[in-house]
Amino acid sequence: MSSSNAFIDPGLYEYILSTTLRDDPLLSDLRKETARMSEGGMQISADQGQFMAMLVKLIGASRAIEVGVFTGYSSLSVARALPDDGRLVACDVSVEYTDIARRYWERAGVAGKIDLRIGPAVDTLDGLISGGETGTFDFAFIDADKGNYPRYYDRCLQLLRSGGLVLVDNALWGGRVADPERTDDTTAVIRELNGEAARDTRVEVSLLPIGDGILLARKV
Repeated sequence: MSSSNAFIDPGLYEYILSTTLRDDPLLSDLRKETARMSEGGMQISADQGQFMAMLVKLIGASRAIEVGVFTGYSSLSVARALPDDGRLVACDVSVEYTDIARRYWERAGVAGKIDLRIGPAVDTLDGLISGGETGTFDFAFIDADKGNYPRYYDRCLQLLRSGGLVLVDNALWGGRVADPERTDDTTAVIRELNGEAARDTRVEVSLLPIGDGILLARKV
C-alpha cells in the first residue's frame, strides 16, 4: 500500500516511472485526492496499478476479486483492464472510502463491472464459495487487514481457476519481514504467509519488490 518504492534507489524509481508509466488525468486525480488523506499511504503505487492491469490482460481475465478497496485505485486499474462483460467483486468494510472509489469508477465508466460488497470479506468470500463459484475466478488481489491475510489467501485460491493469479500486497512490509528483530503480529503474519505460499504445492510463486512488495501466486 505504498505510493513509492522503498527497495529501489529513488533516482532509479523515478526513471522507471518517467519512462514507462502511462498515466492519465483520472488516475492522477485519484492519487492526488487520496494523498491528501491522513491514510493516503494505504494506496497502491501507480506502477503497481499498471502492472496489475497488464497481468489481467495477459491471462485474459474476465472475473476478478479484490479484498480491500480503499479509495479504489487498484479496482479502477483492474476493472479498466477487464473486458466489457467482465466482473470484479470488490470487498471492503468502509462506506466512507468506497464512496470515493465509486465516484472514480463512475467517471471511468467501469462502475457497471464492479460488484461492491460492504461487509467482512471472509463472509463475502465464503458466500461465493458456498454459492458454487469455486474455481470460476481468474484474478484476485488482497490488500486489507493483515491479520486475516491467510484466510483471504486460502479462500481466494479456492475461488480461482487453474492458471488464475492471486496477488498479495505489502508482502515485504517495508523490509520488516527480513528483519529477525521484528516479531510483532503483523510482520509475523506476513512473513508466515510468504513462507507458506513458497511451500504451497497448489501454486507457483514469486515475491516481487513492486510497491511494498507483491506476493504473486499462480494456481496450478
